[in-house]
Amino acid sequence: MKKRLFLLTSLILTGLLALLAAPVTATPQQPQAFYQTPTPGADGRIIYIVKPGDSCLSISLLTGVELNDLRLLNNLDEECLLTEGKQLLLGVVTEPTVTPGPSPTPTQALPTPTPFNGSGEICVFLFEDLNGNALAEELELSIAGGAVSITDREGEVSLTGETTTDPEPLCFSELAEGEYNISVAPPEGYNPTTAMNYPLILRAGDRSILDFGAQLSSEAQPLAPSEGGRSPVMAIVGGLLLLGGIGLGVYFWRARKF
Repeated sequence: MKKRLFLLTSLILTGLLALLAAPVTATPQQPQAFYQTPTPGADGRIIYIVKPGDSCLSISLLTGVELNDLRLLNNLDEECLLTEGKQLLLGVVTEPTVTPGPSPTPTQALPTPTPFNGSGEICVFLFEDLNGNALAEELELSIAGGAVSITDREGEVSLTGETTTDPEPLCFSELAEGEYNISVAPPEGYNPTTAMNYPLILRAGDRSILDFGAQLSSEAQPLAPSEGGRSPVMAIVGGLLLLGGIGLGVYFWRARKF
């Protein structure tokens, strides 16, 4: 009895060891199938071409299209029999409808403003600057014989004139707006007390009056000393000579005494 029990136990252990020692055969994994959704055609239809081994169920699982939708789109019955190369419709892509918005209101173009080219007037007053302060004052009258010249920057205008004793200034009218240079030369015997050249920008409608001063040459020079005046240098020299003479007289007087 003991021998039978021992043999039975030995057989069980041997069988277990044999099972453990047997190599384990791994079940081969099926390759994962990748599916890329076809590009819709010009009419927006997405087509799948049946391959060998395809079924409606496998195509539904592969493309994500419901089985019933696949049947309805392709008029298939319950058996869903497929043939290799058959084109199955998976769906239709529709372009979104664009609702036109309100048309923009056209903006009325404003007319281009026409540039205004007007004229102006330049007047010159040459006055006798009695006090030499370069300001035209009420009692300082106009000087006759002054030469006036007006030119523009482009060299298209060159006007000349001569001042008179008229209290009104010498004016040049109907001058086109622009940049001008005004120069005045006083008559002989006068020295200018102001600048004799003046640049001016003339605008349309302007009336510019420019004052130029001059003074008689004799009044511009310093006054000569009066006839009765004495020079301080001569007085000093005379005093020194007088002291020298007194000193010599004292010297000779003492020399004769001794």
